[in-house]
Amino acid sequence: MEQLSQPSPRLLCSLIHKFGKKEVENFDKFIEELRSGPTQTVGELFVFVDECHRTQSGKLHKVMKAMLHNAVFIGFTGTPLLKSDKQTSLEVFGKYIHTYKFNEAVADEVVLDLIYEARDIDQKLSSPEKVDAWFAAKTKGLNDFQKSALKQKWGTMQKVLSSRSRMEKVVSDIVFDFSVKPRLSSHTGNAILVASSIYEASKYYELFQQTEFKNRCAIITSYNPSTRDINTEDTGANTETEKEFIYKIYTELLKDVIPSNSKTKTETYEDIAKNKFVKEAANMRLMIVVDKLLTGFDAPACTYLYIDKSMQDHGLFQAICRVNRLDTEDKQFGYVVDYKDLFKKVENAVAVYTSELDYDQFKKEDCDILLHDRLKQGRERLDNAIEEIVLLCEPVASPKSKLDYQHYFCGNTEIPQQLKSTEVRRTALYKAAVALIRAYANISAEMDEAGYSAAEQDEINRKVDYYLKLREEIRMASGETLDMKAYEADMRHLIDNYIQAEDPRQISPFGDLSLIELIVKSGIAEAINSMPAGIQGNHQAVAETIENNVRQKIIKDHLIDPAFFEEMSTLLDAVIKERKDNAITYEEYLKKIAALASKVQAGKTGTTPEAIRTPAQRALYNNLGKNEALAIALHNKIMLVKPDNWRDNDGPREKMVKGAMYEILKDFAEVERIFTIVKKQAEY
Repeated sequence: MEQLSQPSPRLLCSLIHKFGKKEVENFDKFIEELRSGPTQTVGELFVFVDECHRTQSGKLHKVMKAMLHNAVFIGFTGTPLLKSDKQTSLEVFGKYIHTYKFNEAVADEVVLDLIYEARDIDQKLSSPEKVDAWFAAKTKGLNDFQKSALKQKWGTMQKVLSSRSRMEKVVSDIVFDFSVKPRLSSHTGNAILVASSIYEASKYYELFQQTEFKNRCAIITSYNPSTRDINTEDTGANTETEKEFIYKIYTELLKDVIPSNSKTKTETYEDIAKNKFVKEAANMRLMIVVDKLLTGFDAPACTYLYIDKSMQDHGLFQAICRVNRLDTEDKQFGYVVDYKDLFKKVENAVAVYTSELDYDQFKKEDCDILLHDRLKQGRERLDNAIEEIVLLCEPVASPKSKLDYQHYFCGNTEIPQQLKSTEVRRTALYKAAVALIRAYANISAEMDEAGYSAAEQDEINRKVDYYLKLREEIRMASGETLDMKAYEADMRHLIDNYIQAEDPRQISPFGDLSLIELIVKSGIAEAINSMPAGIQGNHQAVAETIENNVRQKIIKDHLIDPAFFEEMSTLLDAVIKERKDNAITYEEYLKKIAALASKVQAGKTGTTPEAIRTPAQRALYNNLGKNEALAIALHNKIMLVKPDNWRDNDGPREKMVKGAMYEILKDFAEVERIFTIVKKQAEY
């Protein structure tokens, strides 16, 4: 910066990656300091900004303008600037100086034209009753909020994720193309497959390794396998978790890779793969990617782009342009094959890049109006969000301590029904907090421009921080931090087994650990340290948070072993009573509740006979009056006679199991009572 104030040299050029400094506590103060002592420059100063559509919003632009207040800023972008953008570079730079459209580049023979083909692979649920039965079984111990969250997760997974059947169809389709399509069949061209996630990219890679593409296919995602990614993973009843699968694929993939030039194994592997893809099309036929290589990667041999990921706007256009680079004479077009029904989005993206961008329509006054309207709407949205959450919390009893909030939104820990009855309040709080986050994020970098004073900004920052912490405290206190990981493997199993795909047809034009798990694995002290700060400092709030989580676990798993969990519920009530009666010290209470949490998490006590070894045996023992011989006899009988997939909603296979149970129990009512427990055992 000092050089800019010197008269020589007459021409000075510099490349700057970032302006400002890291971890500025008070950004507004930092900006004022820069503005009060701007850089003194000699001569004319021009700043050329590459990729200006994504670098010139928010704090970076403010720092640049404050440091170089008299400079002329000129932006370069390959992305058209649309009036619909939330914060456009147009507001910063003004009108276009020059444009060069995609169709002009094709006409000038700088790039190739594109041929688009959509291919549809229908998926249908082959066994809705199996999915319904799974949800009925899995959600019995959850509250309405948790049930809704789980079903929303399932809906998202079903919509977004591909079944194994569908992915196999895509693989077969691509392999077929390589035998018949131009340049692919002659080994002069290669292709990129865009997957929707690292998991699906890994799954595709595994499937392609079983074809002629073995050792001629690579996966590019920048994922680095680490044991910490999987050491807390709990597998579902049917399959490994997604993290475990990705870890397995990459560990095998990188086992023989030797890192080079201070790079990781992954970086070294990707460099080798990309070099082969560019220079040896016959030896690297297919690259499987998620986000990488879709911009700024030039591989002239790349002729086909297969899209199996939802994309739009400039991201989509940048991706399809990976195949329009000039190569040998036999490459006349770039081909885009779409498996996600993106036709309208592709059409819109191409239209934007080929349409007339009349600079005169973007006048300074238009930009000012656009900016003003956006800031006005952003302020109204933020003010409304703050008002809504404040009104929601207004009924909380004075002095509105953290404990008062906990009682209002969670109820009395001694009365399990109160946690249920206050569920609507908590749901409203969670929604209001999300609305506040979004409204604040939308305008946080432009609070001055929106008309907020410094004092108002400080107050807003305080409220946002306060209510976000409150949300997390209430979620933890109520035990509603549902661990989706425990269900994801099972849901993936449902998708792979009960969603079937048809052949492609062309159509065109706290971390992962729950609070109770943390108590068991790391101890009560670590569990308390993991709680939000607002809870940690209040002994009663800590106690009620732990109690609610233990209670939720008891309710959730009650049907697996009713006798055991009823005993645990009684013990929990006794511990709560001792705490509230001040019959024990806080330290004694923590020891007791930690011991109880460990029992609840394990699903057993230390008094079970040695012969009772498995969870299913324990459930029978506990619910048959702790009759060891009877429990073992019934367990052995069930294991002997149960057919595969015997749970058939009172069908012949279930009746077969009931008949075997009657031979041991000799009582129809007792058979029905115990059968509901037997159905819940994963062991059977």
